[in-house]
Amino acid sequence: MTERAGPPSDPKHLVREAYRIEGITEPECRSIFLDWALSLPAGADVRAAIETLLATYGDPEHPMTEVLRAGLERAAPPRRRGGWRSRPRGTS
Repeated sequence: MTERAGPPSDPKHLVREAYRIEGITEPECRSIFLDWALSLPAGADVRAAIETLLATYGDPEHPMTEVLRAGLERAAPPRRRGGWRSRPRGTS
């Protein structure tokens, strides 16, 4: 018997299963999250999928919830690091 595909937000049931694993750790959840992200179809709205997962499974005490919330945060724009202004100047 084959398992049916999951919903578009969790096609391989990876996140659902992560929430079912007793004693799962945050690093394990991050690994599952990466596998989940790679399993989404090309062009999928990742942000909407994460929001759906949080609404469906979002146990506030579970480490996967923390990983999913981190996935919603947008990367901050890179700050300038370097150049002549950041180099120490001698007073010789």
